[in-house]
Amino acid sequence: MRKAAVTRKTNETEIAVELDLDGTGTAKVATGVGFFDHMLDQLARHSLMDMTVSAKGDLHIDDHHTVEDVGIALGQALKQALGDKRGLTRYADCLLPMDETLTRVAVDVSGRPFLVFRTEFPTPKIGTFDTELVREFFQAFAINGGLTLHIENLYGVNSHHIAESCFKGVARALGAALAIDVRQASRVPSTKGAL
Repeated sequence: MRKAAVTRKTNETEIAVELDLDGTGTAKVATGVGFFDHMLDQLARHSLMDMTVSAKGDLHIDDHHTVEDVGIALGQALKQALGDKRGLTRYADCLLPMDETLTRVAVDVSGRPFLVFRTEFPTPKIGTFDTELVREFFQAFAINGGLTLHIENLYGVNSHHIAESCFKGVARALGAALAIDVRQASRVPSTKGAL
């Protein structure tokens, strides 16, 4: 069973995450940050992971700690749920169009965390949400999940569409990379024998 539960409690946030890699894309998300909840719902729906996220944070300061700490906890849950990564497809990519926007995502479930984020937003905010937090989430998620993750917005003019195409693109690529390859279901997908 590729499932995990992680809790994280600091002076800034209190996070509880449950993750099922072999779900149907069901999300139960409550972080107190509306736009971020919408993005996490997209991440679950389009990766087909079931995800429960509950977060209480110091939103009276700003959304940064909540968004980053959810990324940390989700990454830790992903890593835990993967176990030894036996049978993984491992690599996947996605070109994700959303209206005028096109974003390219590539992922390697490598155990070697790295983020390349080549995405600029035409506005500093989407509603009340700071657009710089999109990168902060993916940085925390990739580092703690052991993902090599490349996200590049090729073009777009609407900040909401750009952010959403990043989350949907990561979801689609991650869903494909996490799928079990029946041809190597009993093997770790590496010539090293471990990831």
